[in-house]
Amino acid sequence: MEYMISVEEAKGIIRENACRLNHQRVPLLKATGRVLARDIIAPYSIPAYPQSSMDGYAFAFRAGYRTYKLVGEMAAGSTKEFKLKEGDAIRIFTGAAVPAGADTVLMQEKARIEDGLLIIELDGVVPGANVRPVGSEIEAGSRALPAGALLTPAAIGFLAGAGITEVDVYPLPKVSIIVTGNELQTPGEPLVYGQVYEANSFTLVSALGELGIEPLGLYRGADDPVQLTEILWNALEESDVVLMTGGVSVGDYDFTTLAFDACGVQKVFHKIKQKPGKPILFGVKDKKLVFGLPGNPASVLTCYYQYVLPAFSIMEGTNLNLPVINVPLKNAYKKAAGLTHFLKGYFDGEMVELLGGQESYKLNSFAKANCLAEFAEDITGLQEGEMVTIHLFAKGY
Repeated sequence: MEYMISVEEAKGIIRENACRLNHQRVPLLKATGRVLARDIIAPYSIPAYPQSSMDGYAFAFRAGYRTYKLVGEMAAGSTKEFKLKEGDAIRIFTGAAVPAGADTVLMQEKARIEDGLLIIELDGVVPGANVRPVGSEIEAGSRALPAGALLTPAAIGFLAGAGITEVDVYPLPKVSIIVTGNELQTPGEPLVYGQVYEANSFTLVSALGELGIEPLGLYRGADDPVQLTEILWNALEESDVVLMTGGVSVGDYDFTTLAFDACGVQKVFHKIKQKPGKPILFGVKDKKLVFGLPGNPASVLTCYYQYVLPAFSIMEGTNLNLPVINVPLKNAYKKAAGLTHFLKGYFDGEMVELLGGQESYKLNSFAKANCLAEFAEDITGLQEGEMVTIHLFAKGY
């Protein structure tokens, strides 16, 4: 498929080719941000015993009874068991087990103690007050969390409290990055005429880091078809996803498509009706995804947000897609029909301002942006105040 396709067609094709990764069992503390692959069944009830929710006094409620004899205390963590006689009370603390025979806790601020007796002066005390029943949070044998649940910090804590130590989750994808270009120089090295500092690997490694993904491999190659083929072959051996930058156009030194063919990567599409990022190449081999991203830095990041993130979402079972909202446009914009434009913008909570420096080689404006404004291929322009779709970066405002 060598003709240009639409943005929506490209996203649909990626959805069709991205596959959920095989689940794995991991320690609970390593599962934050992952998605459950299996239901979690609670092995214990929470709480496992009637539990006081207050510092106060526990007793067996009897209507109209105002005086109870204090016979001891129960601290949180105490393992002693006894049965409280009717008419007796004990000092009890938050989280402690309410002893057998007691059914009510009076908070200490509302209690009066005289000569070893608990005096209840308040009307309205009801049986069961300030006692957490067995299983009131979760009952043993019931479903604590369903498959598909996102393991947030709260979910991790909840499962730990239920005695869970390991969970089955969908893993992070294994990703390799390949950066190509004879003109690229490593930052920190002397820059000579005709060279530019390589930034795409820094951008992609940082973007992956936001997801908790550490690249398996980071390869740098010259514009050489034999070398590029060898690098891609090695990357495919270990990765679920390969991100390549540069060499996807039709110039004399653009060899990514040749490397695809040599490595048996099926080209699914090449070129999307969009700006920036039109030459993007996408292929698949044995359920492994290969993205041939353009070399210009703004194009790389735009395509990452629009196409790579949705693929990761499917593979991990998470929702990593940028939030999309419609907001008023602060400054007018005109364009020709035919290409979808993604423009770097700044959303102030009310309106979006299109930033200067929209060229695909400029990252300085991207560094100031907190969103991408999308102008569909059939739109020829919008006036100030008209509504435009924006894709918000996760921590953008």
